[in-house]
This record gives sequence, C-alpha cells and structure tokens, in this order.
Amino acid sequence: MTAVVIFLYVINYADKAVYGIIAQPLARELGLTSAQIGMVGSLFFLMFTIGGFTSGLLNRWFGLRWALLVLALIWSASVLPVVMSATLAVLIASRMVLGIAEGPSSALMHTAVYSWHAPDKRGFPSALLLGSVSVAKIVFAPVLTYITVSFGWRAALITMAILGAIWCLLWLTTWSEGPHLAPTTETATATEQHTGATVPWLSIFRTPTFIFGALLFMGYYALQTVILTWLPSYFELGLGFSAQQAGSMFGIPSIFALFYMLTISRVSDRMIARGSTVRRARAVVAASGVALGAIVLLFVPYVESPLLVVAMISIAYGVASGAAPLLNTAVSVICPQRQLAGTLGVYMAIMAIGGLIAPWLAGVIVDRAATKADGFALSFQIIGAAAGVFALLALLLMKPDRDRVRVLEATDKQAASA
Repeated sequence: MTAVVIFLYVINYADKAVYGIIAQPLARELGLTSAQIGMVGSLFFLMFTIGGFTSGLLNRWFGLRWALLVLALIWSASVLPVVMSATLAVLIASRMVLGIAEGPSSALMHTAVYSWHAPDKRGFPSALLLGSVSVAKIVFAPVLTYITVSFGWRAALITMAILGAIWCLLWLTTWSEGPHLAPTTETATATEQHTGATVPWLSIFRTPTFIFGALLFMGYYALQTVILTWLPSYFELGLGFSAQQAGSMFGIPSIFALFYMLTISRVSDRMIARGSTVRRARAVVAASGVALGAIVLLFVPYVESPLLVVAMISIAYGVASGAAPLLNTAVSVICPQRQLAGTLGVYMAIMAIGGLIAPWLAGVIVDRAATKADGFALSFQIIGAAAGVFALLALLLMKPDRDRVRVLEATDKQAASA
C-alpha cells in the first residue's frame, strides 16, 4: 500500500519538475522572460497553497480512495491544454489547475501512508514517501530531458499525462485503507475516546510546534521549489553546462537528499524506540539539518568552480531535505488521528507559501543581476539566509511532546466547562 502511494508521489513531483526541464525551450518558443517563467511557477504554488486547505474536507467528503483518484485525473488532464495551444495564458491556466489539484494531495498521501504505520514508526515511511521527490529527479528528470531534447517539450507533457492515467488504474485495483487512523480503545488516549477523537482546530494550529514547524518547512520548501523551477536553467545559463548535461545533473542533489533523508529518518525512529523525546528525535534533528544547509548556501556566490557549486547545492539541499519527513511526523503527534488530514493540509498549505514567493523572486533577481550566474547564486544565498532564521526559531521553540499534552488539556477544560 505504501508503494502505491509512493508511485503517485513520484508522478506528483515529476509533474512539478517537468516545468523546470522544459522552461528554456518553452521560453524560447513563447518569448518569455525569466521573471515570467518565475511568475508561472509562483502562480502554480499560489493555487497549491489554496488547494492545501481543502484536504480535510476532501478526505471527509469523499475518503482517501476517491479524493486521490479524482485529483490524479485532474493532474493528468491539466498538462494537455498547453500542448494543444501554447500561449502564456494557457500555460498559466494549466499550471494553476495543476496547482489546485496537487495542493491537497500531499496531506492526503501522507494520511494514506500513515494509515498503515503506527505514530512512533512513521519517520522512515514518511522519508520513503518524500524520497519520491528525489526519485522523480534522479529517474524521471534525465528521461524527461531526453524526451524534451529529442522530441520536444510537448512530448514530455504527454508522457506525464500517460503516467497519471496508468497510476489511476493501479490505485483502483489495489488500494485499501490501513488500521492506524481511527483510534481504538487499545491505542487511543482517554481524551480522544471521550471526545470522539477530535479537538478544536485552533488548539492545534496555535501550538509552537505547528507554527514554527510550518515556517521551517516553508523555508526548506522555498529551496525545493527554486530547485524544481530553476536548477536546470542555472546549470545551463549560469554554470555553462549543455541542456542535456543540465537536465541529467538535475538529479545529483536528489541522490544525496534521498540517501540522507532515508538515513536520518531511520536514525530518528530508532531514537524514539530507545526512549528519546519527539522534540529531540524529530524537531532538533530536522532544524539542525536545515541550519547546516543554510550555512552552505550562504557561500555559493563566492565560489567560481561550477562543479564545486553543484556539490555545495547538493549538500545543502540534501541535509535540508532530511527535515521534511521529521517535521511531518512531529506535527502528526500533536493532533488526533482523525484530524490528521486536515492538520497536515493546513500545515502544508502554509509550507507552500515558500513555493509561492521563491520561484518568482529568483526570476526577478536573475533578470536584474549583472549575469545569470550572479543572479542564481544570489537567489540561493537569500533562500539559505531565510531558512537559517526559521531553523533557529524551530530549534528553540518546537516542543511536540509538550504541545500534545497542552492540546489534550485544553480539550479536557473545554469539556468540563461545557
């Protein structure tokens, strides 16, 4: 069941990554500036953010099975209009529809995977799921680059539509929900049993763990979306690699990210099993990785060697990526399991604000810089500085163990007063 959802996550991020791969041939055909390319990327994440707030409703109205099926069908269809009519307006509309459909999907996919894994064992499955981001770039990016160079950017979009349709057939024939969402009398806390496994939403959203976890994820996600939108262009226009080399090298940061993410999540799960607090095993480990990545990015503008720049971005992105599964599992601790989809939906919608701002900002910086290389390097430096600030705040203020108790205590007081 986990593997089926992972396959969808791979397609999900390949849909995002394909825009970065086709950005330059698309720009040449349509006469787009860097700012316009970045604007399209940011509009995608605007709709992604809005869509994220609907995950709880979709889960309640349709259930995981049908909600994810419909969303995947919309993804597959949304990439086709620009194939038939290549204009800036159609491109914007296509990416915005893709964004609104992908917005709620990440929370729903995490909820689906978590349904098959107990809360204290979710670090590694979460890393496997989020590792799909790296798989999409390691495996699909070179393939999509080859298709784009050999057959044109339209062929790459058609390929993604076909993959989405194939997954829908697989999902319909295999999926069933696991046992770990609805609390049982053996696994639920006393408060969850007496309140029907729900608490006031504000008691979850105002906890420091939720607030600063979302801000930290937003900083990391800004880096991820700039890489998805701009890294092939940076390699080609800023560092002097060929289009084929740039597309193939797109996966290099992801190789390191995948290895680090799987390793650190396994370590974190073992820390929990040996009695470590959720704060130490999830929040501190996550924030420390982002902080280290931020420090590396601050030095990118001062490095002249293209290969060394690739190595630095790979290291920074890799250690920062380890935060993603750990932050998701930390946030899942503070909410009842029946509210998991809604909690993760709002959490990931806030996270997606980083994707709303960063690609557009990077495009503006590149257009105004003295050279493309200077503009891209400065963009990564600014993103690194912002992520470093959020990492420091999360390191000091995220306390999932305490916030879980506070959420339950607030519910008990509300029930007593009623």
